[in-house]
Amino acid sequence: MNRTLMKVLFLFPRQAKNKYTMSARILIVEDHADLRHLIRMMLEFDGYEIYEASDASEGLEMVHRVRPHLLVLDIMLPGGMNGLDLCRLLKTNPALGLPAVVLVTARGKPRDIEAGLAAGADAYLVKPFNSMKLLEIVKRLCEKSAH
Repeated sequence: MNRTLMKVLFLFPRQAKNKYTMSARILIVEDHADLRHLIRMMLEFDGYEIYEASDASEGLEMVHRVRPHLLVLDIMLPGGMNGLDLCRLLKTNPALGLPAVVLVTARGKPRDIEAGLAAGADAYLVKPFNSMKLLEIVKRLCEKSAH
């Protein structure tokens, strides 16, 4: 095990797995591969089933394919559709399963947060974000969606 991974695992202590983490499918839509990989490691370590996409179009395709319970979604994405567009689409089309959405973005102005929540996001985190906060939000939303 390399040193970086050992540091990451130390920073994100394993939480007890429960019926929600064991079955929850999470899609990470983030164009920065390093951050996507870090979020993946955090969530996989807690027992979630993780899928990845690097832009909103690929994310939408993955939603159709894997039917995630939750998306960790960046706003500023390459291509014709951004994260807010994808969030609105997910929250207004019941055929897509109405997954929970956590926006994780560098846009932290009040109007950006308002726009994210108006698009239907269940939570909004500004980069750089507190990793434990992300884990808490994911756990809460996965438990909520299971009821």
